Amino acid sequence: MEAGTEARRVASVMHVRCPDRLPEDVYRQVLEQLAELSPVVQALPPSAALVELKGVLRYHGVEGRRLGEVLRVRTISRLGVDVRVGIGPSITVAATASGQIAEPGGVLAIDSGQVADWLGPLPVEALHGIGPCQAQVLRDFGVHCVGLLAAVPPATVQRLLGGRAGRQAVDRARGIDPRPVTPRVLPASASVSRTFPRHTLDGAAVRAALLDLVVTLAHQLRGRGQAARGLTLTLRFAGGTTWEKTRRFPEASAHDDDLRTLAYRLIDAAGLQRGRLTGITLKGEDLIAAGQVAEQISFDGAREARLVAEEVSDRIRAKFGPGAIRPATTLLCVS
Repeated sequence: MEAGTEARRVASVMHVRCPDRLPEDVYRQVLEQLAELSPVVQALPPSAALVELKGVLRYHGVEGRRLGEVLRVRTISRLGVDVRVGIGPSITVAATASGQIAEPGGVLAIDSGQVADWLGPLPVEALHGIGPCQAQVLRDFGVHCVGLLAAVPPATVQRLLGGRAGRQAVDRARGIDPRPVTPRVLPASASVSRTFPRHTLDGAAVRAALLDLVVTLAHQLRGRGQAARGLTLTLRFAGGTTWEKTRRFPEASAHDDDLRTLAYRLIDAAGLQRGRLTGITLKGEDLIAAGQVAEQISFDGAREARLVAEEVSDRIRAKFGPGAIRPATTLLCVS
């Protein structure tokens, strides 16, 4: 078998279903978790997404199921959100698999050799892409399961559902779906938050938390190939009041140095004295593709050294996880 054919048979498409009526900001954070797994993420608002894992599977040498389990652990532990993850050799198989998982969450991986046997017994309406009206037409004709749909001559199904819809229904029932996962424009903003377990007046602790958020946000932006034109800082106080301010960068950036400088200016503008903080949120605004940012020639050797260290840190986090490196200030301020 040729290498290209074998690559196409790999179960590398992940379909993720979030809970219904998930708030938009939480959905965006789920997309950010997906972007940590793979650079090829297709958002399917309001609560689903596709991920191409082929390159990731080769890089890490693991099965798709393992990555699905890692994703669930991350969304539950970081966001308090469980997800249903279907994995298969095509979009149709992966999306059908995720639809067969009972809420609140789970992982179902279908290998290439299992597709026909697994799809066959499913009710026809369970096949991704078959709507209720189409399913009723097929049932009236006596086609109650996906296996029967796969066995019916395509011309017959075309007469029932229409030319294009009929061809697609038969192909997908047979496990044929050549559509690629197409990266969709990522959200126009990205945010990270920290909640303090106790009301805090400690300026050092607040600065440490802010620095940690800066590094986390900058790493997310670089991982997604984006840069922010602005930064918004939101402070939450005891009693429910909030303070929020936005400032723009001279040039869009995703570098730790630039985000830290602007974030410190924002918190200085808040004029904190005796305010009891309960939480803090840092949001990158007006995001653009990193390729749109012009690289400026710099004669600052110290900054260039920090940018090189930043690249090394990103590679370490990619290999060992986001928590592999933490800001020194944060470490010093943790008791």
